[in-house]
Amino acid sequence: MPIEPIRRSFAILEALSRRPHGTIAVLAEETGLPRPTVARLLNTLVELGYATQVSRLMGYRLTDRVLGLAQGIRFIDHFVDVAAPHMHRFTQEHGWPLYLGSISHRAITIRYSTAAESPLSFERTALQRRSPILSGALGRAWLAFSTEEERRAILRDLGIRYDARLTAAFARIRREGYAFAVLPRPVRLQGIAVAIRKNDRVMGCISMRFVRSAMNEAEAGARFGAPLNALARAIATDATS
Repeated sequence: MPIEPIRRSFAILEALSRRPHGTIAVLAEETGLPRPTVARLLNTLVELGYATQVSRLMGYRLTDRVLGLAQGIRFIDHFVDVAAPHMHRFTQEHGWPLYLGSISHRAITIRYSTAAESPLSFERTALQRRSPILSGALGRAWLAFSTEEERRAILRDLGIRYDARLTAAFARIRREGYAFAVLPRPVRLQGIAVAIRKNDRVMGCISMRFVRSAMNEAEAGARFGAPLNALARAIATDATS
């Protein structure tokens, strides 16, 4: 269940973001919140530096401090720009489509893909598609190579018990250097994923999806584990240089 004061605060922020400024009356009408509640929340946002009162007539507007809330999004844009040419070259050389993912609210979100340019692709686009963390190749690579603290926090947020079975699975992924999706039933496609890291931090993950009739997991790991990890290192170097 959402925490009501936080939900109301974000409703005010979103309403203000849609206009240059807004009065208490306008914001109350748009959000459906009582005027006294809107006034209290605006006072809090002013105190925190996220809003300022322009005048009684014009009401309130957001300050540039809200831009700090989007720093993660700006990094993702930069990250995609850096990763795209590397991914393009990999797909040109090897044929298979690649997917760049980052963690986002209990799932991995696909930020970029070379599916549209791959001759072996089975889909044209996958942008913003969400992949499960615990069973998807991208998510398993993220969990295996993240810090112990981050790993526990992610699993706790998912309501998953961090037991000996998962500990062993993540240790194996770290030894091998890549993760595969855990498939609930026999399916046509499989994914192999690696983590893009800088020191102990996972910045993102790359997966290559392939047809299982073309190769099994052992063959995929032997053929593409090293090239995918080399790709991940090149992206990490460019993203942080």
